Amino acid sequence: MRNLRTLAAMALAGALTTFGLAGCGGSDSASGGTPAPATSSSAATLTIKDPWVKAGPAGEMTAAFGTLVNDTGADVTITAAESPASPLELHEMTMKDGKMVMQPKEGGFVIKANGTHELAPGGDHLMLMKPAKAIEPGDEVTFTLKLADGSTVPFTAIAKPFVGAQESYDPGHMGSMAP
Repeated sequence: MRNLRTLAAMALAGALTTFGLAGCGGSDSASGGTPAPATSSSAATLTIKDPWVKAGPAGEMTAAFGTLVNDTGADVTITAAESPASPLELHEMTMKDGKMVMQPKEGGFVIKANGTHELAPGGDHLMLMKPAKAIEPGDEVTFTLKLADGSTVPFTAIAKPFVGAQESYDPGHMGSMAP
């Protein structure tokens, strides 16, 4: 009988550990002690290094930048992004009629296995299309990257003043808007 109780206790302990109910850990202090949501292997190993967003007035386009780091053995594709601050698009810079213009990035950003992908002024970036309020230097702006496998990667970027990379939009996409 004693062996049966020992086996039952061991089975229960294993089940509790499997379902994340064991004592220490299993909670996220940033979310008030509630269990951290499950993430896929892509989301768990895709990070963004040195994220920042260009400060700007309400209603005017601005962009977010940083270095995407993929620590997995497989390519990871970012298909979309969102932020409570503004509707977003994934953008790239390309030559059109002898001029550099920005346009939506077809197919998203692919971060190669064990590689990085730079989001930078004058290159690929996350375009905030119409911020509801001004983004002031020092503000923290939250973002969520959506991956092709259905997982998400949240991050926060600090707003910085920045002058430069005065790109223009592809007239066929957005008219004559400029960031």
